[in-house]
Amino acid sequence: MATGTIISLGLYFIVMLGIGLFAFRQTDTNVEGYMLGGRQLGPGVTALSAGASDMSGWMLMGLPGAMYVSGLSAGWIAVGLTLGAFANYILVAPRLRIYTEVANNSITLPDYFENRFADNSRLLRVIASIVIVVFFTLYTSSGVVAGGKLFETSFGLSYEVGLYVTAGVVVAYTLVGGFMAVSMTDFVQGCIMFVSLVMVPAVVINELGGVGASIDALDTINPALFNAFVDASTNETLTFVGIVSLMSWGLGYFGQPHIIVRFMAIRSVDDIPTARNIGMGWMIVSIIGALMTGLFGLAYVTGNGNEIDPETVFIYLSQILFHPLIGGFLLAAILAAIMSTISSQLLVTSSSLTSDFYQAFLRRNASDKELVIAGRVSVVAVALVAIYLAYDRNSTILTLVSNAWAGFGAAFGPLVLFSLFKREMTRRAALGGMIVGAVTVLLWIYLPVTINGASLGSWMYEIVPGFILSSLTIMILSKSGTPRKGVTDTFDIFQQKLDARK
Repeated sequence: MATGTIISLGLYFIVMLGIGLFAFRQTDTNVEGYMLGGRQLGPGVTALSAGASDMSGWMLMGLPGAMYVSGLSAGWIAVGLTLGAFANYILVAPRLRIYTEVANNSITLPDYFENRFADNSRLLRVIASIVIVVFFTLYTSSGVVAGGKLFETSFGLSYEVGLYVTAGVVVAYTLVGGFMAVSMTDFVQGCIMFVSLVMVPAVVINELGGVGASIDALDTINPALFNAFVDASTNETLTFVGIVSLMSWGLGYFGQPHIIVRFMAIRSVDDIPTARNIGMGWMIVSIIGALMTGLFGLAYVTGNGNEIDPETVFIYLSQILFHPLIGGFLLAAILAAIMSTISSQLLVTSSSLTSDFYQAFLRRNASDKELVIAGRVSVVAVALVAIYLAYDRNSTILTLVSNAWAGFGAAFGPLVLFSLFKREMTRRAALGGMIVGAVTVLLWIYLPVTINGASLGSWMYEIVPGFILSSLTIMILSKSGTPRKGVTDTFDIFQQKLDARK
């Protein structure tokens, strides 16, 4: 590996750890400070933290790879995600920020569910926590695998060393600085991702001789690359169900704990419009950059007579077209994407284990200092399990990430939306909706049923039936009972605060 690349990566790691130490000195030593940064995030940090923790390696590897293979038809998932992210800012962000504070200052999503529905049985909290811990441990593992493979293919290190380096740096700054460190590093990582996704396609287009020459080169390879309704890899027309499946990824936003926890932590509801503008601007430019990297990267690679793994097109271009110092920076962008997601998932899982298990069942009267220590122990424990799972290279593939996204989206998405808009929603409806959503996704994935020879998941993305059935369950069960004492009163207080800011 070139010296310049090593220098760039070394600086990246030093900056991440430095931010962790800075955040440690700025963060209150209580549990709200560690888990939510004392609800003091500015709009810029909130926006880029939500974006960076969301996009992960998918933005720099998965999406360019899909464009490389399938052409513009792969862009439907990007359209769905953009619309979903925007709707999340409009429908969920301001309401959740106010309601979590009104509902007994809830600091985790299971905590919010319990307080929102006055669930004395703690069943809502337990089931929600189990969903979070299981899915996020696997989700985190997939990120560690991506880091391991990146170090192996690009840096000449062993896969196992890559696992420990990736997880080690993330654990270090998460352990020390908590939520504030995670959010501040996400901000920096989001900036790195943004710059790299503008820089790489611009240089590629220039190398190809401009936009016109780039388009001509792609047209020569396969004219179907520019048809959004035709999969260029097979030259088959996309079905209506296929387009709906791709766009339905956007539904998942409403239920992703590592994303919506940012809305709980922003310092003021009044900052949310600014956060939305920054976040959506960042997302749209970054996604377009990722799409162009894959598409024009194909023209460059083919024109030079090479063959590569489509998902490594960003890595390939960064090493071929740029000085080692810049190439190191671009590799750091991939690491940034991977690490920002891992850190968010680690912290959400840790906060769930701390607040929803340790405090709820083992040490109800635990001090803030004890809970922060428990949170840090949980971060290490989850990371070790994730590393253990990552040792099996085949244990975490992209389908696992899509399944986890669907599971969260179907189990929590309708529940979050209805809880923020439906005053008369009951605890039974919340419990039923969460279980039906999660079970539907699992059955859709694993039932040995086919439609026209294709599995259910191949025919339609599992989040669609999961989201629909969960929503129907909530609506039906809410009509068959009444909310518990005090639930509607809390909703009215929330509504008054919401109306007061309009």
